[in-house]
Amino acid sequence: MYIARFSYDVLPANRQQAMDFIRREVEATRAAGLKARLLVPLTRGQGGAGLQFEAELTSLDQLEGLRHRGAQASRAEGEDWMRAFSDILLSPPIVEILRVDEGSPS
Repeated sequence: MYIARFSYDVLPANRQQAMDFIRREVEATRAAGLKARLLVPLTRGQGGAGLQFEAELTSLDQLEGLRHRGAQASRAEGEDWMRAFSDILLSPPIVEILRVDEGSPS
């Protein structure tokens, strides 16, 4: 299993709007059958992201659809959503791909 984590940096004044955008993405990702969540850091290091979106992937092939789909079913609606969200971002999102180590018994 993999975790795709998208980290977003926004101004405090835009935080609620950003959370609304990310919640839409969480709902759309869940509707597509994947586990997803919005993470709100309580503490963060200097330069750390203010908000994060995380989705569990069973295959890395799912990442491309997740990155380009947006929260809407149609491509045009997804592009409108992504454009509106990018208008409030201070920098491009940081994308981390993590592999979950299931471990094997010793």
